[in-house]
Amino acid sequence: MAHLAHYREAHPLPFIITHWVNLICMVLLAFTGFYIHYPFFGGFMGIARGVHIFCAFVILANLVFRVVAAFFIKSAPTGGTREVDYDWKAFAPQKDNRHQLGAWIKYYLFMSKTHPLGGKYGVPQKLAYLAIPFLLIIVAFTGFCIWAPTSAVGPFGAFNHLVGGVVVTRIVHYFMMWVFILFTMLHGYLALIEGLAPAKLMFGRKEHGGLVYDTKAHNIVGEDDLHSQGSAD
Repeated sequence: MAHLAHYREAHPLPFIITHWVNLICMVLLAFTGFYIHYPFFGGFMGIARGVHIFCAFVILANLVFRVVAAFFIKSAPTGGTREVDYDWKAFAPQKDNRHQLGAWIKYYLFMSKTHPLGGKYGVPQKLAYLAIPFLLIIVAFTGFCIWAPTSAVGPFGAFNHLVGGVVVTRIVHYFMMWVFILFTMLHGYLALIEGLAPAKLMFGRKEHGGLVYDTKAHNIVGEDDLHSQGSAD
């Protein structure tokens, strides 16, 4: 077995739910955003705008919950262990994957066949995930800038005036949509480069055997021959 075992403790059920909410909202936001920008068939604009605004508020609420919950809900800080700690620590610098940025980049770019073993998230994954809240704030802010009820209110109106009007802000907002589309593609690549085991765990709650990791010794201590057999919650 070349990879760490994938256990349910890595992704507690509340975070599975927030992940699903994010995915559904991003798909709907992208589709309705395309349609609002370029209505390629008729009779759908009102629904598209309504769905777009609704999903925007949902994904923002989901973001707030996810960030706050990371300080109260525990998860496994790395693969290959059922030991848990507060989830926010998986996004902070960890001894388990310190100094691995170069090794991860080489692995992702197929420059090395050596798979770095350590924290639950590779260093590039952490950097990408930590950028998401800030990107969401930017896309939400520009969205409120072009939304009629708020486009002339306070900072939203001031921003429109600063950049030269709502049309320019709309271009920025549309560009940010593409940033999220590209991020989603990158996220899928980074998550699935090890195979389908992470996706099966995230979407089907199916565990997969592999190397067992000792979080105290920061080293591999054996193997688990689970072989995709789910265990009890």
